Amino acid sequence: MGWYDVMESEAVRARESPLESARFGCSIERLTVSAAAGSPFPVVREAVLGSAADVVVLRYPAENVGWFAELTTLGRTAVFADCLVYWRLPAGKGHAPERSPDLRTAEPVDPAEVRASVSDIFAAYGNHYMANPLFDVGGALAGYREWALRSAAEGRCLALRGALRGAGVDDVLGLATLEEGDSRTEILLAGIVSGAQGRGLYAHLLKAVEERTLARGATEIVISTQAHNTRVQRAWARYRFEPVQAVLTVHLMRNRLSCPRER
Repeated sequence: MGWYDVMESEAVRARESPLESARFGCSIERLTVSAAAGSPFPVVREAVLGSAADVVVLRYPAENVGWFAELTTLGRTAVFADCLVYWRLPAGKGHAPERSPDLRTAEPVDPAEVRASVSDIFAAYGNHYMANPLFDVGGALAGYREWALRSAAEGRCLALRGALRGAGVDDVLGLATLEEGDSRTEILLAGIVSGAQGRGLYAHLLKAVEERTLARGATEIVISTQAHNTRVQRAWARYRFEPVQAVLTVHLMRNRLSCPRER
């Protein structure tokens, strides 16, 4: 779910999610209420009642704290799934680290490297799928891999490279996938591989994104994560990102669905 849907759209947006529907074996629709829309709950209620999807993944501004109780009355099973937080940085204002001769950034060209890096970085990342017994956690990780591979194929993926296993080795140390608009870069997925964490490399990955953003004349960088991921939010704060919005995720399932997973 991108920045525009969350922050700027002027209406409640409903979108079918065919890739997720195929991956999880049930029809999934994403319903998003943006901060700018200011939509009252009756509009959301009508959208939920009008959906034919097995699962509606609803996201709405966290300040609407009373909505969840209302959602439980709509004839679906309501599962509170997560809280996303969105942060923003004016391009050129980041607290970038000094350039390191041992690091370089490049667009990855090897799908196997992209797949392996995403699998490593996000193997233990808790997302909204984990809240729902209907969804297989492995399918969520597969979705991240597919997402990153599409970004790489479209030239919207940066890899931070350097020596991981020894001198002279050009390994992928980190990865960032991007959505690039005229004035904004949104970082969709970003992280450092497990074997390279704790070396201050994440700031170099952010620096690479910031430099790319400035080079194409854009003025802003935005990023999001689950609220529980405080470690990465501390890194954003050190880089001078600022928090701007919290968004709640609720899964609304048809009550006839029953597909418990093994935990």
